[in-house]
Amino acid sequence: MSCVHYKFSSKLNYDTVTFNGFHICLRDLKRQIFGREKLKPANCDLQITNAQTREEYTDENALIPKNSSVIVRRIPAGGGKATSKRHVL
Repeated sequence: MSCVHYKFSSKLNYDTVTFNGFHICLRDLKRQIFGREKLKPANCDLQITNAQTREEYTDENALIPKNSSVIVRRIPAGGGKATSKRHVL
């Protein structure tokens, strides 16, 4: 079994996703993290960054090598930045 260690930027400890093979594609890693963390893809997306190189993985088909450590951030669905809406009357 191979693994990738991940942690949310706000947490101290890493969790682990296991898989078969030498690498996992970004799409599959996100799917496993969504499941483990009980998150809904409709509500947010995940920004994945290599913990050592600070490289952000943006291509859903990008291959992440086994035994890598990544930092995860939740971002609004659609990849946009969160904006607070203010209604002025």
